Amino acid sequence: MNDVTPNAGLSRRGFVSTTAAIGGGLMVGVGVPAIGRAAITSKTVTAWVSIASDETVTILVGSQDMGQGVLSSLAQIVAEELRIDWTHVKSQHAPPNAIYDNPIYGSQLTAGSGSVRGYFQGLLQAGATAREMLIAAGAAVLKVAATDCVGQNGFVVSKSLGTSISYGKVAAAAAKLTPPANPPLYSANGYTLVGQSVKRPDIPSKVNGSAIFGIDVRVPGMRYGAVKLCPVNGGTVKTMGAAPAGVTYINVGTGIVAVLDARPGANTFSAFTAANAAKVTWNLPAGSASQNSTTILAQGRALLTSGSAIVAETAGNVAKAQGSAAKVVDATYTLPYLAHATMEPLNCTASVTSTGCEIWAPTQAPGTCQLTASAITGFAPASIIVHPVLLGGGLGRKFEQDYIAYAVAASKAVGAPVKVTWQREQDFAHDQYRPLGVCRVTGGLDASGNLISWAYRNVSPGILFQRGWVPDGVLDSQASEGATDITYSIPNRQVDWVRHPAAIPVGFWRSVGNSINAFAKESAIDELALAAGIDPLVFRQKLLAGNARSLNVLNTAAALGNWNAALPAGHARGIAYHESFGSLVAVVVELMLSGKGVKIINVAAAVDCGLVVNPDTGAQQVEGAIVHGMSAALWGKMSFAQGVSQVVNFDQYPMTRMGNMPTVQVSLIQTPGAALGGLGEVGVPCVAPAIANAYARLTGTRLRDLPLFPGTGITGGG
Repeated sequence: MNDVTPNAGLSRRGFVSTTAAIGGGLMVGVGVPAIGRAAITSKTVTAWVSIASDETVTILVGSQDMGQGVLSSLAQIVAEELRIDWTHVKSQHAPPNAIYDNPIYGSQLTAGSGSVRGYFQGLLQAGATAREMLIAAGAAVLKVAATDCVGQNGFVVSKSLGTSISYGKVAAAAAKLTPPANPPLYSANGYTLVGQSVKRPDIPSKVNGSAIFGIDVRVPGMRYGAVKLCPVNGGTVKTMGAAPAGVTYINVGTGIVAVLDARPGANTFSAFTAANAAKVTWNLPAGSASQNSTTILAQGRALLTSGSAIVAETAGNVAKAQGSAAKVVDATYTLPYLAHATMEPLNCTASVTSTGCEIWAPTQAPGTCQLTASAITGFAPASIIVHPVLLGGGLGRKFEQDYIAYAVAASKAVGAPVKVTWQREQDFAHDQYRPLGVCRVTGGLDASGNLISWAYRNVSPGILFQRGWVPDGVLDSQASEGATDITYSIPNRQVDWVRHPAAIPVGFWRSVGNSINAFAKESAIDELALAAGIDPLVFRQKLLAGNARSLNVLNTAAALGNWNAALPAGHARGIAYHESFGSLVAVVVELMLSGKGVKIINVAAAVDCGLVVNPDTGAQQVEGAIVHGMSAALWGKMSFAQGVSQVVNFDQYPMTRMGNMPTVQVSLIQTPGAALGGLGEVGVPCVAPAIANAYARLTGTRLRDLPLFPGTGITGGG
């Protein structure tokens, strides 16, 4: 089940195997994916847990793994209460079913740093339920009372007799029992797996190449397809020429899918060629001529004063406090549209027959895929089979349904399974982009340097409005998040939002509105500290006085980043603090000038998310977010001319690379009893303002527009 590179005769997985063998010491075999295998060889104890005769425990995971490690962390939570040997644990994605819905969203959605914090209590309950059922079954075999038994390392152990029986031997009997309504849970003080950096069960398959990502899927009789979409956002097919022999064109409204007939040698790349060769004319949307980046940005700046604002938060009397301020800082910050640019391009495999529909997809929303396919095929959503596979990056893009719909429509049209893969150019040019933002901050200081007033206005397109989820005139929560409910103590404040009417499609990008608002907020805080003549760290400490948890995060990052230590000439440090998705984050960046840009030397981050299930995975998520944040802050920018994306590949969209990486240090702080926060997205927002703040301290020049160094491609580690 792997794609073959043309003229090479070597698959991605085969390449991994071969190069590993050449390196010495590792030989790998490529086998059939394990999807569904547990159900054949195991006994399902509950909807979450099945146990095989060899004592292997398979735990189903409701979230989708796109590199953030939920196949480990969520399984750890179940295994904690189940009391099993972690080396016997396997985990796999759960199929779409309301049983596996994330309570935060009421659906099986992987987003918003919500996996652990959404599922935590429910998974503890699921593990405890299975444990108590196994204990009851084991006690019957041992002929003792269930109260005499405990679960321990995959065994039911009689405390009085000292005898035991394995879970695997009683799993069938346990499955017939009525699940207990309120099984007892272990105290957090007694956790043996949660909080430990255990080995992730998904890593070996990712190393040896046997892991199944969407791009790897092959099914019997499968054909290859590729998309050609209208270059102008919002355009539709007007005419399409006749397809050549061996190719079928399917009109999907915004473009076509070119599907190859089943024939020897057909592959993804020949489908790309067929799509590129298609003769298509387009109906262009009204107003597309005005969809230019310079026009959209200028309109955003104008809306700062002319737009109709929706108040998101207010306290005190901002106008009065501003009028009495000894000093006022008035600054405007801009941020561009950003692409998701996931490493794995969009792809989906679908098989529609006269009796049903089956989908294999790297998706963040498998249940939503059922709804999408139902609308196209007419089959009931619950009857549509979705196989969630690993995502080579999601970042919000693979929540969307366009790439799912095109595969389903193509398969329905040709009457055969079709795998539709997007070329990178189509992926970049038809994204659901992180919105552009124009933010104005006006802050007033009294004679003692205290921040007494704060007026914050965000102008940006509405993600929820564009989708019809909120009406015009209603606050879009995605635009205001990270700007409201900030912890800084400011007696007089107002936060509002003006909807930008630009038609460029926008969506959920890692950390969403927080990535916009944190840059403006934390840059302005630094500018106010400078105006007050106060060290930026001390200024923030004053604003967080009385909030011990926030201060601890801020001070931990400052210590980790050596805030007060002497620096070599030409170096500077910047700091930023932000709260999002229930977590508290502070970042310190050290940089130096390098050519036309900067060289990032060190990044230190402190994060308090309440409790960390797997510290190694948690640190990796923060590190990855820092990399993502660096790329966006330094170079990330999508631009448009008459509705056509001017950026279509990575040569125009630089990313942080291994050779450019700074040293990254992460301190994960745990606060017992605190509500759980997220980790996957929370590391992004602070990176851009910390870099901008360091640059301003070093050069005396304040950069208020992202990206900071467009087109330079310069950054790096020490």
